[in-house]
Amino acid sequence: MPTSPSIATPTRGATAPTRILLADDHALVRRGVRLILDGEPDLSVVAEAGDGAEAIEMARAERPDLVILDIAMPRLTGLQAARELSRVMPGVRILMLTMYDNEQYFFEALRAGAAGYVLKSVADRDLVEACRAAMRDEPFLYPGAVTALIRNFLDRVKDGEDLPARTITEREEEILKLVAEGHSSKEIAELLVISVKTVERHRANLLQKLGLRDRLELTRYAIRAGLIEP
Repeated sequence: MPTSPSIATPTRGATAPTRILLADDHALVRRGVRLILDGEPDLSVVAEAGDGAEAIEMARAERPDLVILDIAMPRLTGLQAARELSRVMPGVRILMLTMYDNEQYFFEALRAGAAGYVLKSVADRDLVEACRAAMRDEPFLYPGAVTALIRNFLDRVKDGEDLPARTITEREEEILKLVAEGHSSKEIAELLVISVKTVERHRANLLQKLGLRDRLELTRYAIRAGLIEP
């Protein structure tokens, strides 16, 4: 009996490449960066812009997953564009790609909503991993930037300045740890001498603050935060 020709079907579980908008006022730089990114199966440059204002226009039209911005550009700088994109497209990830190894620009980039700061001098080494980190909602900082962050933190401690507020309260941290250890709401209430209703309220606040969905994700967060061992 003759066999019917096989029909190719898409691989199950395959994910679409990250769609990237690249903005730099030098066409030669854009070409080189595009070669790096398009050489990766999980990354795809879908649009280019030559200045910050055009980057915002293209981002609105193309709806990319990730925007890579040079800092020094005409009309609007990369920092100005990043601030506007963070406002009008809060879900888009942003990376700064720059020649400036400068603490002031670095901190301005973080304030503008950038998820990472990559130097052009090492773009061939760092940019691909920075893109992937951004899409995992993880920050990417070059070694000098990490040093700057630590120095800034230590200077603020020494000067007695207020440090950033904790994401969660001490009580919420206690409850998070107990939830991750597998305790029920009733058991947590008994251990902390509070009502079950209060435990449930704290757990709901934790999910909302941390952007998590369920007990499993709370447990994973607790492991990453060092509250429990995996």
